[in-house]
Amino acid sequence: MEPMTETTTVATGGAMDTTGESVLPNAEARLGALLLALGWTVCTAESCTGGLVAHRLTNIAGSSAYVLGGVVTYSNAAKEKLIGVRRETLIAYGAVSEQTACEMAEGARALFDADLAVSITGIAGPGGGTPEKPVGLTYIGLAQRGAAAQARRHVWEFDRVGNKNASAEAALAWLLERALAAANQASSARDSGR
Repeated sequence: MEPMTETTTVATGGAMDTTGESVLPNAEARLGALLLALGWTVCTAESCTGGLVAHRLTNIAGSSAYVLGGVVTYSNAAKEKLIGVRRETLIAYGAVSEQTACEMAEGARALFDADLAVSITGIAGPGGGTPEKPVGLTYIGLAQRGAAAQARRHVWEFDRVGNKNASAEAALAWLLERALAAANQASSARDSGR
């Protein structure tokens, strides 16, 4: 008997099967086209996903026109040294927190001088969870040039690989959401100027 595939809709609007894999049209290709049209660049700072978002972004031919780079900051020391996450933040809130996700995104954006930066920090599992921070807990940060960083909280219920896939998918969906909003705003501004 073939295994059944369920679809889970996440808060960012992405759809995934039971392994956390995308069932949407190629989000990274759509994002790339929008970034090119806007003239924007993007970078990543990843912890629990180990570079998966950067991998997916660079699967698109021509992505070197808008992907500036990415860092995998798996350890707290790497978060501090490479992208400037403050030790005080890590001590007060932990590596898996809204505050750390925001500082990771801000640090990556500054490091690469990108228009957009996305960060991911979480507990992929199967171990490492606590009652306060369960396995699957993930914070995704987003920093945009000229705006304060923001973070979104997710709790995935997949296995380790599924949690990583779901986190990467949610990060790409948020980048796409932000790029779509900017493109729509630019289009409205052009239309009102006619």
